Parts: sequence; C-alpha cells; structure tokens
Amino acid sequence: MNYRFDDDGNVLPPIPKTISEINNYIKALVEEEALLQDIYAVGEISNFKHHYASGHFYFTLKDEGSEIRAVMFRSSAIKVKFKPQDGMKVIIHGRIGVYSQAGSYQIYVDSMQPDGIGSLHLAFEQLKQKLDNEGIFDEGHKLPLPKYPKSIGIITSSTGAAVRDIIKVATKRYPCCKLIVFPSLVQGNDAPKELIKGIEYFNLFYPVDVIIIGRGGGSIEDLWAFNDETLAYSVYNSKIPIISAVGHEIDFTICDFVADVRAATPSHAAELATPDVQEIKYRLNEFKERAIGGIVDNFNAGKARVEALSCSKVFSRPLNILDIPMLKVTTLSEKLSSTMQMSLNEQKERFIKTNSKLIALNPMAVLNRGYGAVFDGSNKVIKSIDNVDINDEISVKIVDGVIKATVVGKEGKIDG
Repeated sequence: MNYRFDDDGNVLPPIPKTISEINNYIKALVEEEALLQDIYAVGEISNFKHHYASGHFYFTLKDEGSEIRAVMFRSSAIKVKFKPQDGMKVIIHGRIGVYSQAGSYQIYVDSMQPDGIGSLHLAFEQLKQKLDNEGIFDEGHKLPLPKYPKSIGIITSSTGAAVRDIIKVATKRYPCCKLIVFPSLVQGNDAPKELIKGIEYFNLFYPVDVIIIGRGGGSIEDLWAFNDETLAYSVYNSKIPIISAVGHEIDFTICDFVADVRAATPSHAAELATPDVQEIKYRLNEFKERAIGGIVDNFNAGKARVEALSCSKVFSRPLNILDIPMLKVTTLSEKLSSTMQMSLNEQKERFIKTNSKLIALNPMAVLNRGYGAVFDGSNKVIKSIDNVDINDEISVKIVDGVIKATVVGKEGKIDG
C-alpha cells in the first residue's frame, strides 16, 4: 500500500477509489492476462437464449461446482452448424472479458463444438429429427416415378463425374429419353441456393417427368449442401418426382430422406429413372409371341367347331331341321282356322237372334198387319183422347202413306 505523509511526517489516510476505477483496473488486469484471452473451456449449456433480432447467443456454462455467463456474437454464431440447447455439453473457445459498468465478467465465445460428437453430425441429427416431426419424410407424400419418362432433369455439377455417369447409364438404357442438365454448385455455402434454383427451374419453366439431384462422394463437409433445411422444403414441395443421388451408398443426407426416391449412387439414380430398352424389347417380343399364339389357338378352335358343325344333321340334311317347325305351323294353322270358324258361327247365330228381336219390335211390322199410328199437329203420337180437341188436325200413318184428318168428335172408352 502506498502511504501519504503531511509536512510534519504524519501518515495521511489513503485517497478512496471510485467504483469505475476499481472495475476498470480489474478489467485491465484480466484483459492483459494472455491465458484468459485465448482460453478453451468445457461445460454444460443452461439458460440458452437466441436473440433473433441481433443473432447473438446468450447462455451460461456450468459444471458440478460453478458457472460463468457467456455470449457469442452473431458473426461467430452463424458459423455454428448445430443448434445449441440447454443441457448440451460443449467445448468453447474465447476470451474472458469484464463488463466494467456492471462489475461482472463473462466469456466471449468465438467457436463452439459439441463435446463427444462432431458439430456437423449433431446438426444433421437435429435437423433430421425436426423435419421428421413435421412429416417431411412421410411415405404418403412421396410421388411415384414414371415408367416411361420422356424427359429427365439433372441438377448437379456440369463438370463432375456424377453427370457423366448419369448421362452414360440413361442413354444406354433408354436412348429415346431427353436429358436436360441444370448446372449447379454442389459444395460450399452458395450450393443450396443453386440447387433450389434448379428445382424451381424444372417445376416452373421447363417441366420434365422426373428430376435427379445429387453429386459424387465426399466427406460430410463436402456433402453438407444437401443437408440444407431450405433445400429440404424445396424438394418436399416439388410437383415433379425427385431422385436423390448424393455420394456413395453409405452416405446419407437430408435430401435423401425427403426425396421421393433415394439412389445409392448417381448411376443407380439413372437406372431408377429409366426403363431398360432391352427389357422392353424382350417384353414386346414376348407379347408378340403370346398374341400370335392366341390367334393361332383361336383359329384352330374355330376350325374345329366348323368341322364339328359340318358333320351335324344341319349341314348333312339341312331340310330336316324344318320338319318339326313346319309340323307345328300346320297344327297351329288348323287350330286357328277351327277357332275362327267356331267364332264366326257363334257371331252369326247371335246376329240372327238379335235381328229377330228387332223385327218384332219394329212398329212398321205392326202397320203391315193393317194398323195405323195417329199423330197430332206437332207430329207426336196421340195415345189418349185427352191429347186432342175437336177440330184439331191429325195425321194417320198407315203402311203405305199418311191420311190427313180433322177431329169431329171424341168418345170415351166403352167398358167391356
């Protein structure tokens, strides 16, 4: 401690320090310590917060006995491939800094790795789980591949071995199919955007029957573009079926899981997308032989039926087949004639009886026996002497004419 003395040699009290002076002094001590400015630390994440407006990470690192606050600014946070979570054990690199205004210190983190597993592997598993929970991998959403495509879109590097393998296999298997290559980066930060442009190109501007997207083999870093979340949604939303052909058979990417079909290699993708023309020819020849065999069988069966019919009575004695129908016709004709004759006789007899009744009721028949009918001036039959008066004009109708007369007198009915 530095002491102060007055002119008489007496010890004076020390000058007090301000809080700012103390904190700034501590800050200077910490930040001048080289060990604390280049430090690796391992601990468990807690109270993790991702400030989406700024992009910064805020969290606490802790172990069994202590904890320290930490911050990771956006410029470093965007390089983290996985999503930090509470309870995750990580290894960080950074520096210790003092926030003098609050009198607190924390770790300023510039890199972060999972403890015990690579960050890319962890990021892959995290994204895979997220998309699986959203149903992006559901089999019910996957589109079937066309059996006989007229055109195939290929999204890959225009200079890589993958595009050569695809073209070679597809041309050999199905030479009538049109192949359209959309050149794209397949590695690096800009690759996902170009791959997405390829999917949009074939869906919106140049429709094809099926799309192959992929590249040759490589490390997980080389294939990482095909683990992009935005690319996964683009593959999922494609109206054209997509075959994912990324890397070798042992390599798996998010694109493989979300695509309609996963191919082990680019060459395998070409096999899945195209039928084998040799197999088609074989099947056509097989159909041709079956068709010819069917025609021959039908012809032989028809010939046998004709021969069998030619030996039947219909052809040997064709008129005999009419014997029974003719006999039936004759019988029915005689029966019809007899029935009609009986009906005519009955009608004739009924007519005679009716006619006799009409003759008997005919008033003219009465006149033929010498009787007459008397009518008044209105031509009404006079049935009683009360129907006429003296001097009335009357008519007497007899069989051969009419007699005109005048009533000169009336006499009533004489009893007895």
